[in-house]
Amino acid sequence: MARLEIEVKLASGEIKRQLRRLEFRDDLFAESGELDQYRDGFTISQIDARNDTVEFANGLVLRAGEATGDVSERDIRRIQIRETIKAHLDKEKQLFAQGIKVLSLFFIDEVMKYRDYAQPDEKGEYARVFEEEYELLKAEYLAELAIDNDAYRKHLAGIDAAKTHNGYFSIDKKTNRLKDPAVGARSVDSDDVDAYDLILKDKERLLSFAEPTRFIFSHSALREGWDNPNVFVMCMLKHSDNTVSRRQEVGRGLRLSVDQHGDRMDNPAVVHDINVLTVVASESYKNFVAGLQKEIADTLTSRPRKATEAYFAGKTITTDAGPVEITPAMAKQIYRYLLKNDYSDDADQITEAYHQAKEAGTLAALPDELKAHADQIFQIIDSVFSDAQLPKVEDGRKPKTNPLNENFEKKEFQELWRRINQKAVYRVEFDSEELVRKCVSALDSQLRVTPLQYTVQAGIQGDGLTDEQLKAGDGFALTGSTTERGGSVHSLVKYDLLGKIAENTELTRKTVAEILTGIQNSVFGQFKENPEHFIAEASRIIAEQKATMVIERLAYDGLAEHYDVDIFTANQTGQDFSKASAKLKRHVYDYVVTDSDIERKFVDGLDTASDVVVYAKLPRGFLIPTPVGDYNPDWAISFKEGSVKHIYFVAETKGTMSSMKLREIEKTKIACARKFFDEIGRRVSEDRIKYDVVTSYEKLMDVVGRAAA
Repeated sequence: MARLEIEVKLASGEIKRQLRRLEFRDDLFAESGELDQYRDGFTISQIDARNDTVEFANGLVLRAGEATGDVSERDIRRIQIRETIKAHLDKEKQLFAQGIKVLSLFFIDEVMKYRDYAQPDEKGEYARVFEEEYELLKAEYLAELAIDNDAYRKHLAGIDAAKTHNGYFSIDKKTNRLKDPAVGARSVDSDDVDAYDLILKDKERLLSFAEPTRFIFSHSALREGWDNPNVFVMCMLKHSDNTVSRRQEVGRGLRLSVDQHGDRMDNPAVVHDINVLTVVASESYKNFVAGLQKEIADTLTSRPRKATEAYFAGKTITTDAGPVEITPAMAKQIYRYLLKNDYSDDADQITEAYHQAKEAGTLAALPDELKAHADQIFQIIDSVFSDAQLPKVEDGRKPKTNPLNENFEKKEFQELWRRINQKAVYRVEFDSEELVRKCVSALDSQLRVTPLQYTVQAGIQGDGLTDEQLKAGDGFALTGSTTERGGSVHSLVKYDLLGKIAENTELTRKTVAEILTGIQNSVFGQFKENPEHFIAEASRIIAEQKATMVIERLAYDGLAEHYDVDIFTANQTGQDFSKASAKLKRHVYDYVVTDSDIERKFVDGLDTASDVVVYAKLPRGFLIPTPVGDYNPDWAISFKEGSVKHIYFVAETKGTMSSMKLREIEKTKIACARKFFDEIGRRVSEDRIKYDVVTSYEKLMDVVGRAAA
């Protein structure tokens, strides 16, 4: 079924535009009351819900949000307003349960189009269109909202269309009253000053659910310096011009949102799901994305643009023997590696294929001579500017919702969910003196600092220099080189040694002081030889000892609080179904969006296995707190009773990791997760949860084990 706006001939003979729900093989000629414009081939031949397209028998393909035929600019603006309201309601339905108020901002180029002081109700064209479209969409959403979303239903039903939009424009600094360019002083009698105060000054009230204002029309949001973290949708009801950059406009919505308590929504597990800005661009913004990307790229002038041999040669990497420079031979190997694997193009630009492979963990292996330095080399490659690294601007109409299905209600899944659905806090109790002793021992045995050194090179200018030699920097020939290190090299920079290590390790200055005063004089003496390296290495060793002790003494305390079912539905709007699986049989959603080949193969195994009753890719809001950050497990699986030893299973799927630093953090989180599931398992007399890390469905079956015959 598709929603189309078509012209319809009424019984009175009047022709009006109406929204109709139409199905496969419906004929627009008949639906419109036999208007001639729909006579030739306007029978619906295909409705593609995944790509939001409708195809007609005459070959015309219409995409969501597009208009065809006799379309005026007024029609385009109405469509924009409708799409903005729709995007707002989608986002609001997603975030309401999390206590996040959604705001939408309209940029307009004429005050009169929103606030027409010549009209009795002072409503301009945009205000009238907004209220008409809002009432239609509000009724549609209220009719479709699921029963389990009753709180949002009541909230939406209780907001009046006339009170949910507001505007603010220019203020006369002398009178502190609004200025209407058409009637001047008459604007002093307007209520818009209250709107100005609400929108510009009283952000706390504006972000409260008790305040009905959710849609803001502005002619001067950029000039007035207005800023609000909860703008999730922006609509450009104006023509593009060169006075304001797209980055400035979009920047009004690129903020981390806050909830009703004023807390920033910046948890790494969900920050990119919640803080997504939707821009509804006008017809003159058809090149909006390309223009925005170009503006961003133009500001990155300091970034190197080409991955050449010359760029890599001379870069410094750290080895066991200390820092060394990448030689010309190594630089050539890196350059050839990129070319061979299509990670750079003919212009020596880093390609999107490189970034995709890196994200998926499928980068081709480096040459043997470079493998030991892989992490550092990939960091140097990443420092080269690439268009693929620009923020991804996606078509907001393509993502689909992915509602829960009947598998979620199965008793097997509800039993599994009941076992793991616990919020918890952790506590760590250890003796500071023991930590100091372990850190002193580790530093004495492991801390090795590379002394500072400098190289003095002497050269002579060649005779008969050419212009080409000067441009290439070949005018001088090297005649000699000496390197000084150790005692003859000293840093004159003053360092807050205790402060830096305390900051890096999240320990007190007192504890750090006890550790450093306990190490051998010869070990501490390395500080003056290379302060930066000493601080970095000492911080790393101390942090490792702390992490080991934290895991050993970590304990989870269960709370009475549990996760609401909302975490399964909170982030279901806006999913990119280009990465989705085929329709699934045993998953709690019809589809699953996977992040890697490993996950895709894992899903195939779960969905076709006769031993599996139901499973779920756990929502990103399901978090286990750990000392190194919140942890979100991947999968919850319920097996058929009697077929395996462990009926209820929580799995983490891992392939190869591209970053050593990330691997250590993940290892620590996984170790903490084991303790968490052990703790909640102790509270269940039978069918305890089994947690483990697996690389495939076959590995999973090895872990759960077949039940004895």
